[in-house]
Order: sequence, then C-alpha cells, then structure tokens
Amino acid sequence: MRRPALRRPSARRPEPAGDRAPATSRRPALRTLARGLRARLVVAFLLVAALSALATAALTFREARTAILQRTQDTSVDALRGQVNSQVPDLSFPPGTEALTKFATNLNRAGAASQRWIVHTRYRNGPMVPALRPGEDGVIGTGVRKKVQAGISAVQRIEDNGRPWLVIGLPVTYSDDQKQPSGLEVFARVPLREDEANVRALVNAAQSGALPAVALAVVPALIAASGVLRPVRELRRGAQQITEGALDTRLKVTGRDELADLSRTFNGMAAALEENVAELRRMEANARRFAADVSHELRTPLAAMTAVVDVLDEDAATFDPDTAHAVRLISEETGKLARMVEDLMEISRFDAGAAALHLDEVDVAESVRKTLQARNWQDKVTADLPESVRARLDARRIDVVIANLVGNALRHGGEPVRVAVRTEDTDGTGERLLIEVADRGEGIDPEVLPHVFDRFYKADAARARSEGSGLGLAITLENVRLHHGTVRAANAPGGGAVFTVDLPLRTGGDEE
Repeated sequence: MRRPALRRPSARRPEPAGDRAPATSRRPALRTLARGLRARLVVAFLLVAALSALATAALTFREARTAILQRTQDTSVDALRGQVNSQVPDLSFPPGTEALTKFATNLNRAGAASQRWIVHTRYRNGPMVPALRPGEDGVIGTGVRKKVQAGISAVQRIEDNGRPWLVIGLPVTYSDDQKQPSGLEVFARVPLREDEANVRALVNAAQSGALPAVALAVVPALIAASGVLRPVRELRRGAQQITEGALDTRLKVTGRDELADLSRTFNGMAAALEENVAELRRMEANARRFAADVSHELRTPLAAMTAVVDVLDEDAATFDPDTAHAVRLISEETGKLARMVEDLMEISRFDAGAAALHLDEVDVAESVRKTLQARNWQDKVTADLPESVRARLDARRIDVVIANLVGNALRHGGEPVRVAVRTEDTDGTGERLLIEVADRGEGIDPEVLPHVFDRFYKADAARARSEGSGLGLAITLENVRLHHGTVRAANAPGGGAVFTVDLPLRTGGDEE
C-alpha cells in the first residue's frame, strides 16, 4: 500500500491567507501654543525630531514584528511538517475517526513542550477530529481550508477572544507521487502570546528610546534657533536705530545665506535712505534760507512802498475816481504783501529755531478781549470768557493764535463765531487751558482736515488767490507747540468747524 507523506519543504513558504485583525498604532498628538519666532523654530525642530524618531521606531517595529512572527511561523510549520512525516506512516488508510483522533493526540503530545499547538485533522472533507467546540467554527478560516483542499499549504494569523493565534494547514500527499493528495488534512493552532509579548516589549523599547531622543533634540533646537534669530535681532535693532534717526546704522554681514543677503539689502537700503534724507535736508535748508533771505530783502523796499502808499492814500480823496480807486487797490495789496512778508519772517524764525517764549502771568479772558477789540471783531464774535483764569503765556504769541483762528473762522466759516475759554483736568496730569473757536459755516471737508495746518495748503485748488498768506494756521500750530500744547481741528455735531487749543495751565515760575 502506498504510504502518504507530506511534501518536502520547498523554497516557497506557505502563502498567508491574511490577518483577521488589522494591526493598530497610536500616533501621539503634539499641541502647543507658540507666539514667538524662537518658540516656533524650537517646536518645528522638535516636531521634525519626533517624526524622525517615530518613523524610525515604526519601521524598526514593523521589521522586528515581521521577523518575529515569520520566525515563529517557519519554526511551527517545519516542526508540524516533521511530526506529520514521522507519524503518518503508522496511519492506516482510509483512516477512521478513532485513527484520526489518535493521530491528532500524538501530534498534540509531540508539540506540547515546545509549540503548544492544538491539532485537528480530517479526511476527504469529513468532520474535524477532534471536533471543534461550539463557537470555534471560524478559528480555522475558510481561506485556509480551501487552500489545503487544493493541495496548498497555508497559514493565517487570527485573533480569537482577544488572544492571537497562528493557524497552519498542511495537505498530506502520497510519498511516491507528491502531486497527488491523500485526502488527509492537518490543521494546527499555535498560540502567539509570547510573540505578542515580545512585540509589546519592542514597542516599549522604541517609546523609551524616542522620548529621550526628542528631549535631547531641545539643545540643538535652541542652538539652531539662536543662530537663525541672531541676524533677525540685529535687523530689528538696526531698524529701531534708523527709526530713532541714526541713519548711519549698518549691520555686520557674516556668511552667504539668505539672512546674510537680507542684511546686505538692509545696509543698501540704509545707505540709500541716508543719502536721500541728507539731500532732502539740504534742499529744505536751502528753501528755508531762500524764504528767509527773500523776506528780509523785501522788508526795506516794502517799507518804502508802504510809506508812499500811505501818503497817496491820505490824498486819494483829491484824485479823480479812477486814480483814487487805483491808489486804494495798491494800498490794499501792499498791506497784504506786508503781512505775507511778516508771516514768512515769522515762519523762518520757527524753522531756524530762533523763536523764543516770553512768559508772563496774564488774564486769559482779558487777553482774548484785547485781541478782539484790536481788530474790531466785537460785533462779529461772541465770547464765553470766565473770569479769574490766569496762566503763564507769551501774550504776543497767544494774540497771534487767537487772531489767526478767529480770522480764519470769519473768512471761511460763518457768523456768529464763538470763542470759549475753560479749564479742565482730563487725563489726571494737571489742569489744562482750553480755548475753542467755533463757527457756523459748512464745516471742513473730511479730506481737508488732516491738512488744515499745512503751509500754503488750499482746500480749493481752483482758488488762485486768497486774503491770507496760507501760513496763518501753520504759524498758529508753531506758536501752540512753543507753549508745549496742541491744536486740533474738527467739525461740530451741529455744523461748523471747531478749533481747540490745548495748553498746560502754568501759574507762577520763571520765564522760558
């Protein structure tokens, strides 16, 4: 009788039928709040280190797990094949249930010490011997059974009630014709608890090694962040120095990287800025000197013209109507020219830093009244002037401030013009003197508001000539600044423009 035997082990390993339970992995999530560039660089460096460590640990775990399971699989398959080959000659064919039971028992006994497998056999698609217990019908998968039935050895890793198993299926063939199956099939379940324990030990080792690696990465991360941030800090310091007026600031350039290129670009920008600012300052100084020189040179001939015009103006009544009109026109325009020259002289003194304050204790209400009376504005201006408000002011300059603001309101606003004086302590730094000049006109165009104190600024570009020099509000601003105060323009809620002079309320002390 032909004796069945297992096929001899070949170079081709048994084909796995697939895992029933997919492997799971945990990915740590890193959440951090980083606002500064240093913190973001360190976090990015640590993330790269952590990802590298995790990737290395994952690859190592996968390869080690595969090697461990493959070793167990190969060892179990070879051991089972050897035991079947050694015991199947004693089996009579066709085997009955009793023979199959004895055959399975002998195989279980042979692997009890080393493999601890559980063996089941069957003959020509018969029932499993020994029979599977209730609930174990699926432990030997359909895929394994089909391959073994087709004469192909198969293995499959499964999980049953939370316990990992390796299922091995071997077809037994006749020894004289290895391609002809004998109908005998051997199935073994090998527990993988020790292998899973080894795998978990690998995971713990990988985690234990990854955490110190990430912690140690903080040191090179800080070093790298410092190296990157040093040029940035120098750039910030240089920009701050240029903002403060040190246009000769230059950065030290080291290296040839992008940050070095940025430093070179900054130095080029600073050099161009210094050159342009120097040229602008030179042109501004020349313009101021020109205005001052022209104003000074115009004073002598203008004085002579004014004297002659005054004489002609007194005799204008004796001239014929056309000549009298011409004389009055010349007198009026000469007066405008004289006021413009005086304004230019005044603004030149501010530009040259030659303007000085001569402070004196003055009654603010009385000072405002004198300004209005000197220009015959009592009937056009209403005044809200509380008594007993005294302050140390330069009376001449405050007279110019009030006159310019009221004159501007009368020319460009609408009557009645109101002047109000009050004191208040709004910011807790001491009492302030507030002088308000309001009109009832149409107000100031919002686009014009930021420019009302600019020199020679005209709200209406089509208006070629005006009664003023275009310097009145600019001179007002400079006089208020000289008193360490502020002046602002706004539109009143009920209509009209409001100019507010805000001055520190000095009382007593020496003149500045």
